[in-house]
Amino acid sequence: MDNHFRDLANRLFKSSSAGLSELEQNVIRHLAERLHISRNINQEFDEKLTLGQRLADRVATFGGSWTFIVIFGFILLVWIGLNSFILLHRGGAFDPYPYILLNLMLSMIAAFQAPVIMMSQNRQATKDRLDATNDYEVNLKAELEIMSLHEKLDSLREQQWRELIELQQEQIRLLMRLLSHRDSSTEE
Repeated sequence: MDNHFRDLANRLFKSSSAGLSELEQNVIRHLAERLHISRNINQEFDEKLTLGQRLADRVATFGGSWTFIVIFGFILLVWIGLNSFILLHRGGAFDPYPYILLNLMLSMIAAFQAPVIMMSQNRQATKDRLDATNDYEVNLKAELEIMSLHEKLDSLREQQWRELIELQQEQIRLLMRLLSHRDSSTEE
């Protein structure tokens, strides 16, 4: 069976090696050597992350969570409520309406959070491309394995037909012999 896969891989490689990409050559090599091609992209990707990249991912994960929205909403309500209460009861507040200090803080948070989230999204896009490439390799190898199985089944079917025809020819030969033997015995 291993020879069958090697033969198929060698035929594929020789028939169009000039037109094969490095990725496709890698798939054929894995097919010929009967190696697994699927791998855990998430683990490989996560092992290569730097501290800054991990931090950016955590910030993006927290910044896009309901926990962040609830905490941030609560802080905004407390800020506005406290300033409004102080403004109404004492006549002056540390950030009176229209809350310019609050707007400045929100702008600063957005200014820092947006690039961090974009870094995380870019990394996720890279990871998705790696995942898609791995999926393509696995699918291509599966397709080649299926082609090989089809060839093997066709070969087995042809072999069975040959054996059946040989068996049938042998039966016809035996019948002819039997008939000639019967004819010769009836003439006597």
